Amino acid sequence: MFEPLAVLIWLFFLLVLLRVEIAFALVLTSLVVLVQLDLPLATLANQVLQGIDSFPLLAVPLFLLLGRIIEAGAITDRLLAVAHAAFGRLRGALGHVNVAASMGFGAVSGSAVADVVSIGAIVIPAMKRAGYPAGYAAALTACSAILGVIIPPSIVMILYGAVGQVSVGALLVGGLVPGVLIGLAQMAYNHVLATRLGWPRGALMPWPAKKAAVVQGLPVLFIPVLVLGGVAGGFVTPTEAAIVSVGWAALLAGGLYGSLRLRDLPELLGESAVAFAVPMFVVAASGIYGWLVAYLGAGPAITRFLLGIADGYWGLMLLLVAFLLVIGIPLNPIPAVLIFLPVIQAVGEAAGAHPIQLGVIAVTVLAVGLLTPPLSICLLVAAQIAEVPEPHAFRHALPIIGVTLLVVLVLIALPEVALALPRLLFPEVFPGSGAG
Repeated sequence: MFEPLAVLIWLFFLLVLLRVEIAFALVLTSLVVLVQLDLPLATLANQVLQGIDSFPLLAVPLFLLLGRIIEAGAITDRLLAVAHAAFGRLRGALGHVNVAASMGFGAVSGSAVADVVSIGAIVIPAMKRAGYPAGYAAALTACSAILGVIIPPSIVMILYGAVGQVSVGALLVGGLVPGVLIGLAQMAYNHVLATRLGWPRGALMPWPAKKAAVVQGLPVLFIPVLVLGGVAGGFVTPTEAAIVSVGWAALLAGGLYGSLRLRDLPELLGESAVAFAVPMFVVAASGIYGWLVAYLGAGPAITRFLLGIADGYWGLMLLLVAFLLVIGIPLNPIPAVLIFLPVIQAVGEAAGAHPIQLGVIAVTVLAVGLLTPPLSICLLVAAQIAEVPEPHAFRHALPIIGVTLLVVLVLIALPEVALALPRLLFPEVFPGSGAG
């Protein structure tokens, strides 16, 4: 007879490697272990319900709806126009526009996959026509898309805060500067490559056209102001901020831009409900799996193992980054956070990292999992759009992933990069530091 803890860990990863959906793998594994332990099956229902009993989680379907409105309402075109107006004359212009548009899209939707589909469908074919390697176009699109996981409003940040009892507002604000830094680092890499390989500049955009692009795009870029300003100012919760953002986006798409019709709303609501059901199924399934992890002492066992390998701030933080990179290979950020959050927080506490800094680092590193096979959903979608094999796109993505991880090292070395804004806007999260 196998030990229940071994069954809990290895059966789950076996099912994942066999391409069983994450939520079903969590439920099936938990069910097997419950039967093995002769625990009442009602425990499964109770823990599943507790896993989704969280008010901040209500923000998730609303931000998913926001992303759908942005896609359907042709708002992506406005973001691309603003990016082109700002960066269109730089060498490697389309690469810069790609990253800048992803930063803007991430700031208004919080979804990496929606970013790949919306931005990639337009920019990847344009980059190919301009002479960029198809694999690089796919890689840059996928790598910049993970900014939607980091820059607020981030669905993964909301889940991390809700489950980990960390201020959701402070986490969202804490991801802003690191997300912008990663975007700038990716643009710097694109510039170096474009200069070395002689990639073209964009077409000259006259000043009236630039002005028109910015004027039309500013209402869209007001969405992150609504979210961050409202939450940081204490006017609204993240869930209420999501409601306001959806209303504003619908007003823009249906009124100002005239690109969204009333009869389109039922379909958008249905798509958002289906898209919400998938991560919430994972959240619910993680409730019972996480309970069994705690019941069997798996979390403390993994934590003791990790703490036995390294000590000191740098040793533990680098070990945590390596651990997150490993679990990010088979798991996407949402299940990885939900399953391993106790381990992440225990190692971070032992290292002396602030919970906000720790959350930003963890989510950033796990976002890289969206780029690493076999479950690299962002890279897979981008490769399909570019019509190249996923391994080919991954080879182009490796240096960009390296640039992203360099920013993670900066976050470890300089915690205030992630903490300065939360410290200013959420002083209550920093007891003993006052308002400063």
